[in-house]
Amino acid sequence: MGQAPSTVLQLGLLALVVLPGITYQFLRERWRGPVPGERDLGERVLRSIAASILLDTLYLIVAGPALVRLARSIGTRGWDGVAEQARLVGLLALLLFIVIPAVAAGCVTWWQRRGARARYRGTPTAWDRMFQNRGSCFVRVRLHDGAWAGGWYGTRSYATSYPQAPEVYLQTAWIMGPDGRFVRPITQSGGLHVRASDIDMIELVLPAETGQSSKEQEPV
Repeated sequence: MGQAPSTVLQLGLLALVVLPGITYQFLRERWRGPVPGERDLGERVLRSIAASILLDTLYLIVAGPALVRLARSIGTRGWDGVAEQARLVGLLALLLFIVIPAVAAGCVTWWQRRGARARYRGTPTAWDRMFQNRGSCFVRVRLHDGAWAGGWYGTRSYATSYPQAPEVYLQTAWIMGPDGRFVRPITQSGGLHVRASDIDMIELVLPAETGQSSKEQEPV
């Protein structure tokens, strides 16, 4: 097994190899949004490492001699060298690990959006959009076998969001008619769990505005 870095120089080199790519990848995902190609953690780690290698190469091309002289000075004196040049070390760490990767992520994001026909929306899927800031309502679904199921989506209900598989928990289940009509709530219902992979269609039905409680509401 490899040994953990024990000197200031080793810690600095490790940070230089890892942190720029992590900052770049995090901000790219934040500004661009999640994409299916990067759902796998290994893929994201490889992209971070590739970004770090590219940024480190640019650092050496632009300011290689100065960085090497600073690394030799600190490497020979250890923590005393860091203490004597604390402001310079802090400024370089801020630039190399945060500012420059953030600028690179912003420029790449802007360049890719420049030729796009539509702007990116922060809501990654239609499922998330449908349940985002959703108030109480009735939900009915048609299963693959043609049967209907439904219930009340209230304050104790829950819908998953990307990248999790689309699922919804309805706090109260209803008996459904063969035509998809809501008949009546199931007595002592503990809720209904619905997976998007099991349904052909899902519909949200707003309750009648009668001032009644959710348990007394009837679907429109």
